Amino acid sequence: MSSVPVDVDLALVGGGGAASLVLAALARHGVRDLRIAVVDPVRRRGQDRTWAFWDEPGNDLDELLTASWTQVEVVTPGTHRTLDLAPLRYAMLRSGPIYDRAAEAERRLGVRRIVADAEALHDDGDRVVVRTGDGPLRAAWVLDSRPRPPRRPGRTNWLQHFRGWWLAADRPVFDPERAVLMDFRTPQPARGVSFGYVLPVDSRYALVEYTEFGPDLLTSPGYDAALHGYRDLLGLDPARLTVTEVENGVIPMTDGPFVARPSPRVVRLGTAGGATRPSTGFTFTAMHRQAEQVAREVAAGRDPVPVPAYPPRHRWMDAVALRALDRDLVGGPEFFGRLFDRNPAPRVLRFLDGGTTRAEDLAVMRSTRMLPMVIAGVADAAGRLRDRIAPGRRPPWSVPPAVVAPPDADAPPR
Repeated sequence: MSSVPVDVDLALVGGGGAASLVLAALARHGVRDLRIAVVDPVRRRGQDRTWAFWDEPGNDLDELLTASWTQVEVVTPGTHRTLDLAPLRYAMLRSGPIYDRAAEAERRLGVRRIVADAEALHDDGDRVVVRTGDGPLRAAWVLDSRPRPPRRPGRTNWLQHFRGWWLAADRPVFDPERAVLMDFRTPQPARGVSFGYVLPVDSRYALVEYTEFGPDLLTSPGYDAALHGYRDLLGLDPARLTVTEVENGVIPMTDGPFVARPSPRVVRLGTAGGATRPSTGFTFTAMHRQAEQVAREVAAGRDPVPVPAYPPRHRWMDAVALRALDRDLVGGPEFFGRLFDRNPAPRVLRFLDGGTTRAEDLAVMRSTRMLPMVIAGVADAAGRLRDRIAPGRRPPWSVPPAVVAPPDADAPPR
């Protein structure tokens, strides 16, 4: 171990999806003569996760996509909706191409790779010392995408947890022209929301997944039983299917605040930086947006600090929605069904990405049942007051770090 710090301009602590997107964006924006280091005990490569998101075609991700769809289905008991997303698309991206692009960007940018844990960060306001198992690193700025809890516990603390099977069929059984975004015909848990979805790559290959929103995880046999049930609900013959891969994940859904700027020269990205949408668990679009903003700022000679991932009013709306769902004031299938029934699909998707206007937000609010939301809103206001009076409350839930999806990874496919 060396006791003499290595000096860099920018250190990325954590080398997963968020760091990979930042590296690719820096190279794409023509950043040169910047000393960069990546600190991570693992060099990421291959297909270790899947992201799904919506955007408009014609950007840097086009050539990396595994599949995309302009139509999706939202299914509730008794109602089957086929939604046209134009001008948006729903897209699926596996991690391998992102990691490959980041590796090429590393070579072009001359990045120093430190394969070790970052044991501590010390920010004196002028430089940040990163203590690693390979010795100290000193950086002008640190972008930290490691898992972090919120600054304080949320008033509602749920988890999005899921298991998905990559299924190969011996004959055409999937519709490659449309994805199933949410299928609420799955048995609903006593507390929470469940749904399945299908992301077809072609007529014989698809990711089929079971997801729950709620406070409690299932056992491994529980996830498998739920997936068996959803497969049967879709009418798929298990004798004609092969499970080629299995994906699992857990993502926090909480109105607890994540601190994006814990010290003057440390910036957090991904879930730890507020990129996960509390009401749905979607993260990738905000994570990609953060990377683009960081790269543009660096290329212009400014500080690498992205703007908040979502407007404060959207975080408030998410807190109210989570409370209404958690207290069983509204049912999940009804809540999401009304959103898509009473709004154009692109408006709902742009809202979930934090891209709607205030007028559009009011339209989204009007599409929900007002009395439960008013009750949840009043209770949320009372909770905020209690938080100010007693800010040191401990979280009522605890998730082992090993099972929480890394904050720079929108685990499959949310």
